[in-house]
Amino acid sequence: MAETLIKTSLVSSWHGNKNQQLQRASMVPKTGVGSFPSLKLKSQFLRSSFSSEFHGKKPLFRVTRSIPSKRINSQFSVSAAPKMTLRIGKAQKWWEKGLQPNMREVTSAQDLVDSLLNAGDKLVIVDFFSPGCGGCKALHPKICQFAEMNPDVEFLSVNYEEHKSMCYSLNVHVLPFFRFYRGAQGRVCSFSCTNATIKKFRDALAKHTPERCSLGPTKGLEEKELIALSENKDLSFTYSPQPLPVNEELGTEAAPASSESIPLPSLTSNSEVLERTLTGAGR
Repeated sequence: MAETLIKTSLVSSWHGNKNQQLQRASMVPKTGVGSFPSLKLKSQFLRSSFSSEFHGKKPLFRVTRSIPSKRINSQFSVSAAPKMTLRIGKAQKWWEKGLQPNMREVTSAQDLVDSLLNAGDKLVIVDFFSPGCGGCKALHPKICQFAEMNPDVEFLSVNYEEHKSMCYSLNVHVLPFFRFYRGAQGRVCSFSCTNATIKKFRDALAKHTPERCSLGPTKGLEEKELIALSENKDLSFTYSPQPLPVNEELGTEAAPASSESIPLPSLTSNSEVLERTLTGAGR
């Protein structure tokens, strides 16, 4: 009976390392019957050992309820899962793909006029397109290739849907449509072509690309086109035609000088012509 009580008290008061408890139990002096100490001495030793572990404080035992595994997994999945944000980038439009450094879209009528005047002797190609034009979309990659192979040529694009009123003033009614401008000559050619007739574009580019030197200021748009743009109420563009020089003697506007001189007929009489002929013959 004493052996049973001693083992029961040892199990109930067991705390910490098992080896340490066994070491402490072995240090108890053996008295009484057999190899087991007295119950009073054993209880005093265990009471002192138990109180030394907690330094005089009463032990507190807390019973925690187990959380269901499903709830733990759900909480973990919500808290530990990274926050995913969907970022949908702005889709690139077809006329914005493959652009080269010498390609730019015109923003207004004033931008078009200034770009042509500031180009100097450089060849400028104006491309009129529409986002809904299938021919314009099919031709765009090849235009980008031409721009890459000709970095000295400036490519300007005009969106027909955004600048429809300006295109009307410039008499552009067919798409895709191209106009070539260069130096003092102004507009050197204009045509419409598709992917099937790309040879027309290639020939015009080869014809007007060679280096040249303009003898006058850059012309840009024609004067009638500038007047049409200024008279368009939908556009914020102003243009004042330059007045012609006035002849002070006659009080009228002098006509512009022609580049070609017209030979005037001779007013010599028939007798003078006959005399010159006889003199040349030695008579």
